Amino acid sequence: MHPAGLAAAAAAGTPRLPSKRRIPVSQPGMADPHQLFDDTSSAQSRGYGAQRAPGGLGYPAASATPQAAFLADPVSNMAMAYGSSLAAQGKELVDKNIDRFIPVTKLKYYFAVDTMYVGRKLGLLFFPYLHQDWEVQYQQDTPVAPRFDVNAPDLYIPAMAFITYVLVAGLALGTQDRFSPDLLGLQASSALAWLTLEVVAILLSLYLVTVNTDLTTIDLVAFLGYKYVGMIGGVLMGLLFGKIGYYLVLGWCCVAIFVFMFPLLPGAVAHAHNPSTLGGRSRRITRSGDRDHPG
Repeated sequence: MHPAGLAAAAAAGTPRLPSKRRIPVSQPGMADPHQLFDDTSSAQSRGYGAQRAPGGLGYPAASATPQAAFLADPVSNMAMAYGSSLAAQGKELVDKNIDRFIPVTKLKYYFAVDTMYVGRKLGLLFFPYLHQDWEVQYQQDTPVAPRFDVNAPDLYIPAMAFITYVLVAGLALGTQDRFSPDLLGLQASSALAWLTLEVVAILLSLYLVTVNTDLTTIDLVAFLGYKYVGMIGGVLMGLLFGKIGYYLVLGWCCVAIFVFMFPLLPGAVAHAHNPSTLGGRSRRITRSGDRDHPG
């Protein structure tokens, strides 16, 4: 065969390889043709450590004065100032009105207790028969904190006794296979309703007979809330010893709470009618119990 024919046959039987095109090496500073975005890392590395001028790209210019900041964005700054003013006025209004309905500063006095006071007060509630000094101590025309005077009313014991009574009542219902969340809520609501009714009845009675007294509404809530301590004892004894234990302990606690409250409530009324307390002159009794002369 002719050599030219052999060459042609060899060329026809051999697959053609793709042609290779030389891509010039990118020179420094030239963009890569396969790169989708510009590479700015080299520019940043060259400018690393260099101080950028304020107001440059990505660096907003810092305002020198508040007036300049206000002029830069007056709408948002005005809205921020207006919102801050409304928040301050609202906080002031709440602080003024909350003390009118809920004397928060006075509530701190009724929770100023310690462990020793709680133990002594619980003993006094169950065994008030041996207690002799029932007079509330005063210092600088104000009663001393409850932790310094076992006769002073507090809200810690009534609050904890109320919660414990609801839980113990739920336990008693559970032992009788009658427990349900609805009954537990009904028990708590009824106990709170009776307490409110008692306070309103006493306030109405004091108003009708025009009796001046140092007792406040919180004092009445505290004194009437002590009854839950005896109710807890009665329910627990009922769970342990049946109806006989329940009625015995409940009767004991009823008499004890009567003996406990009988000297204290008239004492507060007598203190309001004491001539030494009229005209802003109040008897001062120090924490140790030593009475000073009327001031």
